[in-house]
Amino acid sequence: MASGKILVAQGGGPTAVINQSLVGVVLEARRHLGIRRVYGARHGVRGIVNEDFVDLTQETSHNLELVAGTPAAALGSTRDKPDLAYCREMFKVLAAHEIEHFFNIGGNDSSDTVRIVAEEAAKAGYPLRCIHIPKTIDNDLVLNDHTPGFPSAARFVAQAFAGANLDNAALPGVYVGVVMGRHAGFLTAAAALGKKFPDDGPHLIYVPERVFDVERFLADVKAMYERHGRCVIAVSEGIHDASGQPILARLAQDLERDAHGNVQLSGSGALADLLCDEIRDKLKIKRVRGDTFGYLQRSFVGCVSDVDQREAREVGEKAVQYAMWGSTNGSVAIKRTGFYSVDYELLPLAAVAGKTRTMEDEFLSASGTDVTDAFRLYLRPLLGSGLPDAFRLRPNAVPKVLGR
Repeated sequence: MASGKILVAQGGGPTAVINQSLVGVVLEARRHLGIRRVYGARHGVRGIVNEDFVDLTQETSHNLELVAGTPAAALGSTRDKPDLAYCREMFKVLAAHEIEHFFNIGGNDSSDTVRIVAEEAAKAGYPLRCIHIPKTIDNDLVLNDHTPGFPSAARFVAQAFAGANLDNAALPGVYVGVVMGRHAGFLTAAAALGKKFPDDGPHLIYVPERVFDVERFLADVKAMYERHGRCVIAVSEGIHDASGQPILARLAQDLERDAHGNVQLSGSGALADLLCDEIRDKLKIKRVRGDTFGYLQRSFVGCVSDVDQREAREVGEKAVQYAMWGSTNGSVAIKRTGFYSVDYELLPLAAVAGKTRTMEDEFLSASGTDVTDAFRLYLRPLLGSGLPDAFRLRPNAVPKVLGR
């Protein structure tokens, strides 16, 4: 006899809209007569192996809607990266609780986890439907036009650089803003959408899709500083040299590494400080400032794209529909169907799991330090409505009397 139980989990870095996907799953599941219980795993896959579940069936629709509009992961998240042994333990728990549908909201690693668990269930002959729901501010899931979480983070980055540009114009100097993105530069490139006038910053944009050369970087900064009397720079945390070594690793003395052995790129201002030091030392520019956006990009309250909210809810709803009405496991993907409209598709897990998308060449200028109009047209609809604007005083100069 069918149990009518489903389980949903959230994984990886929180976003401004990940709870929309969670609530999309819960509310859509309630519409199906075959669903008796909707469980949530606290702190993602770790909560599954620890049998740390909450019964979301008991939540009121009103409170769910309030949670949906709240950034970050309401169930809690984890950075665990499950291997085969870990996934086998997860499957044991899922089977023990008679879970029939497993939904995992997350990025590349989360999709791979869903794939392994689905394969284990198939080997055991256990009837488990496994659906991956996309989420990542890096926008690096393959075969997706874009991923929920990215548009809101991009909106934040665009607005932050618009503000930094105004500050830099008032007190000229060099400003370096470091943005998240280990392998993909989509989020850093979003800084370009904060420009209004031709001489606005960011004047230079550096992403992991292009090799970063320190000497060329200094020459670029020098040229822009001489042209504008100032320079605003957007830099991905994952910029690297020709050998693939992160620039942070090349310039820094002591390096912190994460649980997977990767150089810790986020969580410190090291890269911004090191690049600022290079500019001061080599170009002798006195006013040089740097910021690392860090976690602010992911779940900033009050800076959310309405388009992102809507689509994050819909991928959760579609996941349940695919699970209930379909016969295959998969990963929900967003497909653009017009200048701006989207449809959804269920992709094979193997087509998405563990793969990384990077910025297409058509989105980057020949110089590698700017984006193209194609990228601007791609991103602008995702940022949503009501973007703030900035204005300038007109340069109606008064003639000098003393000639100073």
